[in-house]
Amino acid sequence: MRDPALRAEYECIGPAMEMAFALAEARHAAGLTQAEVAKRMGTPQAAVARMERGVVKPSWASVERYASAVGRRPVVQLVAAG
Repeated sequence: MRDPALRAEYECIGPAMEMAFALAEARHAAGLTQAEVAKRMGTPQAAVARMERGVVKPSWASVERYASAVGRRPVVQLVAAG
C-alpha cells in the first residue's frame, strides 16, 4: 500500500469489493446458493453473481432485497478515510 498508484486503485475498488465479500459471506452463512437468493429476490442468478463479484454497484434497493433474501438487514457504517 506504499505505492501511490496501487493505493489509489484500491481506494477506487476497495469499497465495491468489501460490499461484494459481505454479500457473498451473508449468502454462505445462510446456506443458500446464488440461484436461491436470486429466486427470493426476483432477479436472475447472473445479477446476484455480478453483485458478489463486485462487477456492479448495487442500488440500495437491491442491497435491501439481497439482505432480506438471506435473512439479514443492511447497515450503513461511515469510517474514517485513509
